Amino acid sequence: MTTLHFERALTPQGWASNVRVRIDGASIGAVELDSAAEAGDERCGIGVPAIGNLHSHAFQRAMAGLAERRGDAADSFWTWRDAMYRLALAATPDDVEAIAAQAYVEMLEAGFGAVAEFHYLHHDVSGAPYANRAEIAERIGAAAAETGVGLTLLPVFYARAGFGGAPARAEQRRFVNDLDSYAALLVDCRRALGPAVRVGVAPHSLRAATPEELAGAVALAGDGPIHIHIAEQTGEIDACVAWSGARPVRWLFDHADIDQRWCLVHATHVDEGEVRAISRSGAVAGLCPITEANLGDGVFPAAAFLDADGRFGVGSDSNVEITVSGELRMLEYAQRLVQRARNLCARRGGSTGRALFGAAAAGGAQALGRRGGALAPGAVADIVSLKGDSPLIAGRADDAILDTWIFGGARGLVDCVWSGGCKVVSEGRHRRRETIAARFGDTLKRLAAATGA
Repeated sequence: MTTLHFERALTPQGWASNVRVRIDGASIGAVELDSAAEAGDERCGIGVPAIGNLHSHAFQRAMAGLAERRGDAADSFWTWRDAMYRLALAATPDDVEAIAAQAYVEMLEAGFGAVAEFHYLHHDVSGAPYANRAEIAERIGAAAAETGVGLTLLPVFYARAGFGGAPARAEQRRFVNDLDSYAALLVDCRRALGPAVRVGVAPHSLRAATPEELAGAVALAGDGPIHIHIAEQTGEIDACVAWSGARPVRWLFDHADIDQRWCLVHATHVDEGEVRAISRSGAVAGLCPITEANLGDGVFPAAAFLDADGRFGVGSDSNVEITVSGELRMLEYAQRLVQRARNLCARRGGSTGRALFGAAAAGGAQALGRRGGALAPGAVADIVSLKGDSPLIAGRADDAILDTWIFGGARGLVDCVWSGGCKVVSEGRHRRRETIAARFGDTLKRLAAATGA
């Protein structure tokens, strides 16, 4: 049992002073307000819940910076995807584990406490299943265990190359399953990773599964999370309308029972009716503002969505940059650029940083199927301490600290991070940073040689 004593902490009741948080195993056992520190307490500055990263493709951390060269034709998500396929066809299980460990270290140091890994690299480079069907999933689990990040694994169902059941392309061969092999993969993943890892399902997108396959994959979720890419690109909208006569989000709501288990990843291009439908369903909009900006996807109407009481969380997606504050800042700034106004994600009279942080903490926990997102008894002990004595926040308190962290470029504010009750970051550094970074560097060199990058 560990007890943390915070000078100030953000609790479900609001900011409070002299907060003692008792950690029992992986969970918060008790929270005491206005309580003096006791012998043996670990003294901390400012306490906030750690946000859950609701959408990650960890292996893509290895291609950060490698898709920023202009081609002869117009560059887009689809040309970026070709570069991603080259990496996917070169990465070995050892590579995936090394890359994932590096990404998870960076997530923890940034203030994420757990991650939902949208995992679609299932087979060997020929497209054949590994003898151990869960080989790559086990490597992701090993990276999570080494770094201490909480893991929700979302094995992806991927069978098609386009709307209407087009056969998968050769470069997608490592991703592809039919429903029978996908069901077997889920069984093997759950058995291999054990009860500590939440395993959900992830139909990749409407273009990667027929309606019958989508229904079959969703039926395998049980009470676990269900995540899907949807409405990310305008080209996807046009193709879906040509195939079905309906926009992707509208089609999904007409053909599936969308509820709180669902996370609609990106949902970038939604109309007013779709905004209302998502909000009423209780599903989480899984926003990845930095990746969406990097890929030129577009801007999700976050201000209108929040006005409709929609739920959202943030993810690092392609992991081109891994930052809690940066994702939240990009989300708000995109709204400002589109509407030419300020503080659009806040309630009237309220802090924008507080509104963004609180919503992302709650939405991330829901999307991961992880009872976190709050410093409250019974919640998973995913906790961040910020440096109360940092000159970056001198003279500031409470919501103003969150505003400064998110909008003031205060990257050095994260002091310590606990994930599932285990302290994994101290003084801003992960306990295995150097070892994991060295292995990651060797992996990048091997992949550069293999891909010609």
